[in-house]
Amino acid sequence: MIWPVFIIIATLLVAYANGANDNFKGVATLVGSGTTDYKKALAWATVTTLAGSLTAFFGASKLVETFSGKGLVPDALIASPDFLIAVAIGTSLTVLIAALTGIPISTTHGLTGALVGAGLMAIGPQQLGFNTLGKIFFIPLVVSPVIAVGATVVIYSIFRFTRHRLGITHKTCVCIGEKVFPVPSLACCGAGQLSVSQLRSLNIIVDEQSACQARAVEYYQGNLLGINAQQILDTLHFISAGAVSFARGLNDTPKIVALTVAAGALGLKLNIGLVAVAMALGGILSAKKVGETMSHRITTMNHGQGFTANLITAILVIFASKMGVPVSTTHVSCGSLFGIGLSNGKADWKVISGILSSWVLTLPVAAAFAGTAYFFLHRIL
Repeated sequence: MIWPVFIIIATLLVAYANGANDNFKGVATLVGSGTTDYKKALAWATVTTLAGSLTAFFGASKLVETFSGKGLVPDALIASPDFLIAVAIGTSLTVLIAALTGIPISTTHGLTGALVGAGLMAIGPQQLGFNTLGKIFFIPLVVSPVIAVGATVVIYSIFRFTRHRLGITHKTCVCIGEKVFPVPSLACCGAGQLSVSQLRSLNIIVDEQSACQARAVEYYQGNLLGINAQQILDTLHFISAGAVSFARGLNDTPKIVALTVAAGALGLKLNIGLVAVAMALGGILSAKKVGETMSHRITTMNHGQGFTANLITAILVIFASKMGVPVSTTHVSCGSLFGIGLSNGKADWKVISGILSSWVLTLPVAAAFAGTAYFFLHRIL
């Protein structure tokens, strides 16, 4: 009776690591575009992810079956405590290390690697279902970010064309503290320059560059159906960010719950509730480094670009959850940001290449952790 307890603990560690690495991905564009600050974005991500996790009980049972390992390893191995704990250890270590170093990787990818690593150690390559591995796991993981990049580039081009046709234009402001100053009214000494006396007349503290809190932000000027375009966009941006977080909770929770369901530990409802709470805690306590990478390091973005990236991510992930296809929210959301970077020409390719390299390493690293864990656990049990 002691092993189900260890399986539950190991599974909750996976859920915590998932929250740390993934919870902020749905709202990163809210911060990156200057729509809101980190604390408000994190609160919105926590609430909407939790809602998605709880909804998973009703609409994502197919993913529970997919990530129980059926078709990949023999059924007798799936219910083995040493196998399940090894998979949880391999997944959680991989994802948590990435979260603590600010690298956005896929829990789906890590879980797949852990299943393979523990399976190879337990039964060898002959009995491993490589056809299942390729068809159900690898193809969605590889194809989904490519689709996200292409869809984002196309949809953003359509949105930008539509905005121009509607006569909605950009205006650039400088945000200093809680105040917003239009750039034309500040351009007193040439192109966007201000003298020290003019800065002080605006009650602005003049300090070293490292202490400067001023930043330029683009806003949309114009009305749509009599409503301010920027207000419409901000509202849609929050809705899309919430949709991404909801979709992530809906998509990731069943994958993690599959570990405890396979062991017959607790009921499905209680498992989902515990995993949802652990994911929320991981996001609240440990999401900041990945949040910084997603918000600022991949590419700079304005409000419209951030909204487009979130919209594409939400559509793809929700559709995949409904179809039971195990896509990675990380791969889709990062792919959408890569697409924005292509569209605006501001992508940081050094950061992007580092992220892509980490995706390649995720599976073998998780497999190595899980295989090693199984080697020792099998001898203990």
